[in-house]
Amino acid sequence: MALTAFNQTLDTAPLYVAVQQFYARHMQLLDEGDPDQWAATFTEDGSFHAPGLPEPVRGRAVLAQAVRDTRAKLAEQGELRRHWHGMVKVAPAADGSLDVRCYAIVIQVAADGTPRLHRHCVCQDNLVPSVDSPDGWQVRSRQVTLDPLATA
Repeated sequence: MALTAFNQTLDTAPLYVAVQQFYARHMQLLDEGDPDQWAATFTEDGSFHAPGLPEPVRGRAVLAQAVRDTRAKLAEQGELRRHWHGMVKVAPAADGSLDVRCYAIVIQVAADGTPRLHRHCVCQDNLVPSVDSPDGWQVRSRQVTLDPLATA
């Protein structure tokens, strides 16, 4: 039984690495300030729902504008954000998409380089295969929730 579980882990290792590569590019596009390229990592009708948003943001143009607005507010404060995704769990779905759950840490960095934890969240994505993406994946939907322990 243990050997079977080990073999299944080996079988999914290339997929796991591909998802990690996707997130590395995806988050660096966001953090380095390329809203249009970041939005292109979502499907045309992709959705993003996070704490503080009254409803999901849908569509690439709206996603890119939301990033521009946030970056402008942060620039006024002399700060930037860095995103880290870890403890990534990848589950292939029957339709060929991937259900991905991970922890997301958002760090706000002051102009002098001093970091502070802005938010700790649980991120649940549905990724779909895409020939239009250099990484082979796009986000169809993202649901971000505050980690209940972080808010207790």
